[in-house]
Amino acid sequence: MYRDFRVNYWWPGMKRDIIEYVEKCLTCAQVNAEHQKPYGKLQPLEIPMWKWEHITMDLITKLPKTRNGYDTIWVFVDRLSKSAHFLPIKETYYSKKMAEIYVKEVVARHGVPVTIVSDRDTRFTSHFWKNFQEEFATKLLLSTAYHPQTNGQRERTIQTLENMLRACIIDFGGSCDDYLPLAEFSYNNSYHSGLGMPPFEVLYGRKCRTPVCWGEVGPSELASKKLVKVTNERIDQIRAQLKATQDRQKLYADKRRRPIEFQVGAFVLLKVSPWKGVIRFRKRGKLSPRFIGPFKIIAQIGEDAYGLELPEELSGIHNTFHVSYLRKCLADESAYVPMEDTSHLSFKDGCIGGIL
Repeated sequence: MYRDFRVNYWWPGMKRDIIEYVEKCLTCAQVNAEHQKPYGKLQPLEIPMWKWEHITMDLITKLPKTRNGYDTIWVFVDRLSKSAHFLPIKETYYSKKMAEIYVKEVVARHGVPVTIVSDRDTRFTSHFWKNFQEEFATKLLLSTAYHPQTNGQRERTIQTLENMLRACIIDFGGSCDDYLPLAEFSYNNSYHSGLGMPPFEVLYGRKCRTPVCWGEVGPSELASKKLVKVTNERIDQIRAQLKATQDRQKLYADKRRRPIEFQVGAFVLLKVSPWKGVIRFRKRGKLSPRFIGPFKIIAQIGEDAYGLELPEELSGIHNTFHVSYLRKCLADESAYVPMEDTSHLSFKDGCIGGIL
């Protein structure tokens, strides 16, 4: 725009004024693509002190229905040992039924967790589930909306599980729930680079006896190694290794990110990806806006999340978003005149002259 205007016009600070005017264009802010590093530094979760005290969980839904009627897999992962449980369930299960499964498969095996990290599935945000966990004194840590990076460990585990199930079905056929026990066994006994050993060995302090490992694992071996002392030493080593891995991941991730802090009361635009737009924001088509808003910031949640004041039509959406989904809104409605307000203006033909 500046290069076009400078041919016929000039005034002091012209380039600065044009740049500022364009930056305040709301339509431009809603449609322009981003070409900069995303906002927000990596904020790793705190490393747990003991096994199965701090866990994550998620649901793999919309799977082909099996012979037993299962179409969903409930995934639990221990944040320290990385050991996991893969439970077949039905998507129609309500919170009460899922609570029964949770007690049977998690609490009965490992005790009551201190914290659970999960997404905002309606079954995990229901009053029943919250009250149920409150009775156990378990704290629910819910991720911000549309930000799976909150729990990358869970997403990576799910990706590995899906790959194993695909391979089993391609090679052997049948239903996915037929292979879940074997997939869980294989996952828990596979070498984990972040741990330096398989999750099973971290969890129980010894190697698992498998078809390819027939070594002695009986009482004589366990007693000779002073299992309790060895286990505690290994936990310390594992926590140190996980901390080093976290620090390395944060260093690499932060090189591709940039910090930013918004003020409460400021206005921001909200990023809408194509599939989220269709599902949540009813924005369809390739040429739909990349951002919607502006919305007012009403609270800062932690270091990299903000609560927004959403309109009534978006009341069904959780109003907390990670900073990477926000864009500073510089739009100023007073900087332009809407087309419907130009009817009173008159125009006269004439030569275009420069302003001196």
